[in-house]
Amino acid sequence: MDLGVQIEPQFGFAFDDVVAIANDARAAGFTRLWVSDHLFNDADAVTTDCLEAWSLLAALAVKTEGIRIGAMVTCQSYRNPALLAKIAADVDVISGGRLEFGVGAGWKDFEYRAYGYPFPDGPTRVTQLIETLEICTRMWREKRATFHGKHYRIDDALCSPKPTQKPLPIWIGGSKPRIMRAAARYASAFNFNLGTSAQTETLKTAMHQMDEICRGAQRDPSTLLRSSFLMSTVGSTSARSEALLNEFAKQQGTTPAKILEQRPGLLRETPERALSRLREYAVLGIAHANIMFQPYGSEREQIAALGSITAKLRS
Repeated sequence: MDLGVQIEPQFGFAFDDVVAIANDARAAGFTRLWVSDHLFNDADAVTTDCLEAWSLLAALAVKTEGIRIGAMVTCQSYRNPALLAKIAADVDVISGGRLEFGVGAGWKDFEYRAYGYPFPDGPTRVTQLIETLEICTRMWREKRATFHGKHYRIDDALCSPKPTQKPLPIWIGGSKPRIMRAAARYASAFNFNLGTSAQTETLKTAMHQMDEICRGAQRDPSTLLRSSFLMSTVGSTSARSEALLNEFAKQQGTTPAKILEQRPGLLRETPERALSRLREYAVLGIAHANIMFQPYGSEREQIAALGSITAKLRS
C-alpha cells in the first residue's frame, strides 16, 4: 500500500502552502497529492479562498517534482468534456507524465446553482460522466475524434499534444453499481467513497461487489487498483493525537466522542497504530489510501509523523 494526501482547496489553502505540503509529502514517501474539485465551500464562505482544481494542478505540475498529482475527483459537469480532455492532456505533458485523471459525476447541488450549471438527476449525471469518459479517451487516443452522445458530442475534435502517459491513468470515485461498472470499463483505479467511516466490513462488501462487476465486464479484477479515503488525526505521540482530535471536534462543533462514533475508521494515535490500521485495509485489497488530515492546518505535521511508516507499508 502507498499513501496520498487529499487537499480540499475550499477550506482556504494558499498556493504556497499546497506546494509545501506536496514537497513534504514526497520527502515523506507519499506517492500522490490529490485536490478536490470545488468552487467554494458553502454559502457562508464569502471570504474563504478556493483555488480552482485544474488551475492548481497546472501550477503544481511546474512547482513540484516526483510526486504524482490529480483531482479526486473532477466534477464532469463543470467543464465541456472535450475541453477537459485537452486540459488534462496538457497538464500531463507539463508535469512530465505525473497526472492521475480522477473524475466523477458531481454532487454539490448548491455549487451548480450558484454557477449556473444545470443539476440533473443522478442517473443523468452518471450518463454524462460515461459520455465524458468516452470523449476523453477517444481524444487522447485518436488523431481526430468524433462522438455523438445523448448529452455531449464532438466532431473531428483535435487534441495535440497527446498525454505523455499512454494510457493516461483514469481514477473514478463513488460507491454506486453503475459508477463501478463505468470504472470496470474505463478506469485504471477506483476510489471507494463510502463516507468517512470506511469500516472494514462495509469496504469488504464493496470490494467483493467490484470484483463481480469486473468479471461481468470480462475484466480481471486484479487489474483495477483500489483506493479509499481515510481521515487522520495521527500525532507523533498519543497525547499529540488527542490534541488534534480535540481541535478537530471543536472545529466541527461537536465532541471527540461523537467524532469517534461517526468515524470509526479514523486513523489516530501514533504512526505505529496507524500502520496497524492501514495494514487491515491493505489485506482487503486497498492499494492506495487517500488521507484527509484533520484539523485543517495540521497536514505537514501529520505527514512528517507518517513518514516513519511509509516504507513499512510498501514492504
